[in-house]
Amino acid sequence: MKALRNIIDSIKPQFEKGGKFSYLKSSFEAFETFLYVPNHTTKTGSHIRDHIDMKRTMAFVVMAAIPALLFGMWNIGYQHFLSMGETVSLWENFLFGFIKVFPIIVVSYVVGLGIEFIFAQLRGHEVNEGFLVSGILIPMIVPPDTPLWMVAIATAFAVVIGKEVFGGTGMNILNPALTARAFLFFAYPSDMSGDKVWIAEKADAYSGATPLGNLLTNQPFESLPSASDMFWGFIPGSIGETSTFLILVGAVILILTGIGSWRIMLSVFVGGFGLATFFNFIGPYVAPDNAYMALPAYYHLIMGGFAFGAVFMATDPVSASQTNKGKWIYGILIGVMAVLIRVLNPAYPEGMMLAILLMNVFAPLIDHYIVEGNIKKRMKRAKLAIT
Repeated sequence: MKALRNIIDSIKPQFEKGGKFSYLKSSFEAFETFLYVPNHTTKTGSHIRDHIDMKRTMAFVVMAAIPALLFGMWNIGYQHFLSMGETVSLWENFLFGFIKVFPIIVVSYVVGLGIEFIFAQLRGHEVNEGFLVSGILIPMIVPPDTPLWMVAIATAFAVVIGKEVFGGTGMNILNPALTARAFLFFAYPSDMSGDKVWIAEKADAYSGATPLGNLLTNQPFESLPSASDMFWGFIPGSIGETSTFLILVGAVILILTGIGSWRIMLSVFVGGFGLATFFNFIGPYVAPDNAYMALPAYYHLIMGGFAFGAVFMATDPVSASQTNKGKWIYGILIGVMAVLIRVLNPAYPEGMMLAILLMNVFAPLIDHYIVEGNIKKRMKRAKLAIT
């Protein structure tokens, strides 16, 4: 490592002001700080010192997502060979899925980071670290057979329209990964829904519908996979969203490292479970033919992208609420909106994406009223103390 450090130090003057490649300073600093913690500190103002920087924070999120990603690769192979009526080894399942997923990851990072580098060079700013997470989350929330050109266009849209137009990392109001998913859903709906997109190269006679898709066609509750299969992840679905168990493993990692907010995660589940329970009570009286109302409340938490959205999307530190009380309100409303969209919108059985994006927009407003309320309470206490 010392030899690498010496090489970097020897070429660094070429990228400084007056150097031959000074116009590439932003790109050089991005690679240097990716390998080493910056060797400088802030000089003025009051700052909180910490042992972890933004790149290391993003790295923890990526590590937390890896278990669900690896399982997703295996599950793609498992669902493919299951549809063909074949039984193969664990490694053959994983290899099939890896071949499907790895190109998607490469396209996501190449396109996203390429745009980040271009904007950094044009602005003369440092390269932001936020796409280290978005680059892995975008492949995890798309179907396994998504064409690579669609992934490229969606990634470009998410980075340029969802983030850079607002000023880059830390300034965006919408979650970039979900912005990419929303673009794909509305621009190419036939490739993002239905029963043909969730299993890679499935047999023609084999149904590839997800559990939510089954309910959309009013199939009986008994036709759904077992709660156990949905919890462990042995079902068709987006690449990284099927295994609730491994998503919860990621949640534990994020909470223990202090990266993800447990308040948001818990409140999303509470909000979703609460409204789903309410629908269970009123369903037989107001909509006896609505299969979603009859669905046991806990099923909503292990179906579709609910768990993944609660753990990795709703907790985005930029687009989520920042105040503690606001996090509870923000999370509960996401859970409520997700179940509400699932149950009452027959055209869109997966409501998590729209629920999070909607609450991303309202998160600043929630925090504003929380802060204003705290100010009023303190002013009132101060007046009472004076009198």
